Amino acid sequence: MKTIKLEKSTKLELLNFKSIATRTFWITSIAFFLCFFAWFGIVPFMPDVVRDLGLTPDQKWNSIILAVTGTVFARLLIGKLCDKYGPRLVYTWLLTLGAIPVILIGFSQTPLQFLICRLFIGFIGASFVITQVHTSIMFAPNVVGTANATSAGWGNLGGGANRLGMPIIAAAVVSFGIAETDAWRYSMVIAGVTCFIMGIVYFFFTKDTPNGNFKELREKGELSVSKKDQVGFLEVLKDYRVWILFVVYAACFGIELTVYGTMDDYLQNTFQLERVTAGNIVLSFALMNIFARTLGGFFGDRFGKKFGLRGRVLFLAAILAIEGIMLATFSSINILSVAIAFLVAFSLTVQMAEGATFSVVPFINKKAIGSISGIVGAGGNVGAFLAAMLLKSKSAVAEKAAIVANEGLGAEAIQAAQSAASSSAVSSGFFIIGGLIVVTSVITLAIKFSTEDETGSSEAYKEPKLVLADK
Repeated sequence: MKTIKLEKSTKLELLNFKSIATRTFWITSIAFFLCFFAWFGIVPFMPDVVRDLGLTPDQKWNSIILAVTGTVFARLLIGKLCDKYGPRLVYTWLLTLGAIPVILIGFSQTPLQFLICRLFIGFIGASFVITQVHTSIMFAPNVVGTANATSAGWGNLGGGANRLGMPIIAAAVVSFGIAETDAWRYSMVIAGVTCFIMGIVYFFFTKDTPNGNFKELREKGELSVSKKDQVGFLEVLKDYRVWILFVVYAACFGIELTVYGTMDDYLQNTFQLERVTAGNIVLSFALMNIFARTLGGFFGDRFGKKFGLRGRVLFLAAILAIEGIMLATFSSINILSVAIAFLVAFSLTVQMAEGATFSVVPFINKKAIGSISGIVGAGGNVGAFLAAMLLKSKSAVAEKAAIVANEGLGAEAIQAAQSAASSSAVSSGFFIIGGLIVVTSVITLAIKFSTEDETGSSEAYKEPKLVLADK
């Protein structure tokens, strides 16, 4: 059986739609955006959901945790499926099947039904892994970091864009005569149907590789058999570098997810902001994905060109350390303008760290990019789960203490004390997390590459380019 050399693109030409790499880049980025839009689509409506379904504070926290828990298992599995069946088919099935719980959450009538839907909606968060696999297959080493980071950043933008987009959809629904109390339900149904349609688009308008689909290449005898894939997966599990990157991604993307889920309440309680104002600040945080993650991949490529694969690791460690410092500093500030400045700095560095992570991933084991991407991607959700558990436990203890300390006072006074205590607990949690991120940056330096890997990377390297069209 012969193998072929993929005709990977050495440039990211954003308007060259004749290129299969460019078409795939856009379609996979849009699919990723829609998945994240739907994944976090319920967040702007949580006050309505709490009121409509009677969620307790504990159930509200559990819904946040469940939303990231489902993704952990999906990401671990989906990378291996990409290696076996190709990203095109896997993404098609993820979009079409993942649309079902998104639609069903609009029909939930009890807290249990709502929590189950949030768990299964989390599976579409695995879309990130497929996007990274697909761009890694399409683009050459000189620009793969930039391509991975840009597609991921623009897709990840959906997790914050829904703060603006979902209310707009809800307003449109109401304009057609739907009751305002039911607008959140119709909005989620629309998001789910959109994901389903995108699955059909993905099937008909993308290919697995620049040379064709996995099935066609296998029929021609030009693609490795599955036994080698299985051996590669076992090798992946034994590679310590994969698990370091697992922790690294927990320390960047995992924390970004946690911030998405908690920052609205934190800003309202700490700085007494209106819900809309706090939401706009979080939206600006998310909008930095337009360029911040791309910068991480771009600088990863640049450091790789100058210092080899070790240069990619050094940049990743440095940007992680800065990220941790920014979050820890933000947590201790009580002046709104200064806090926003450090929140912006944290947003920039956390997203750059994500891009830098996946400028390293494609070089760990080129025969198992899907498996590695899946494991590392799952690390992000494990990090989000652990961070959410930490913040939940600290908040619960602080709120109970506030109730005891203010016993006998009016309900409003107790509620205000609880909010203040919760804010202080979350602030303390952010500081601890920031310190752990800095520790992770030091651990990152343990990632090493063989002389053969370094030589191969150097020979494949050309000047990275991010252009809009052919010259």
